[in-house]
Amino acid sequence: MDKQSIKTYQEFNEEKFTKRVIFNKSSSTAFVLNFLPGQKLPAHKHPGADVYLLVVSGNGTIIIDGKENEVTEQDVIHISDDEELSVINTSSQPVSLYVVLTKHSK
Repeated sequence: MDKQSIKTYQEFNEEKFTKRVIFNKSSSTAFVLNFLPGQKLPAHKHPGADVYLLVVSGNGTIIIDGKENEVTEQDVIHISDDEELSVINTSSQPVSLYVVLTKHSK
């Protein structure tokens, strides 16, 4: 067993969002993304992997294939490998997302 606290990985930077890896095991990676107000994760895809997001704190906007979706604390989101993902902190408070990226088995 390996136990970690998400609070340890909630680190913010004035210049850009932060990514703090918690676990990197075989086909899965778990990490925390931290955004100050106005910070953005550019649009991208994860071919061959599913992405699961949990909004740990705060609220903002997740854009899937160009469609904006408001999200708030405790929301859980699944993004498939063919969907394009972007995140923007549209609030006035910090936002932290717990992310699990799982590669498809061949």
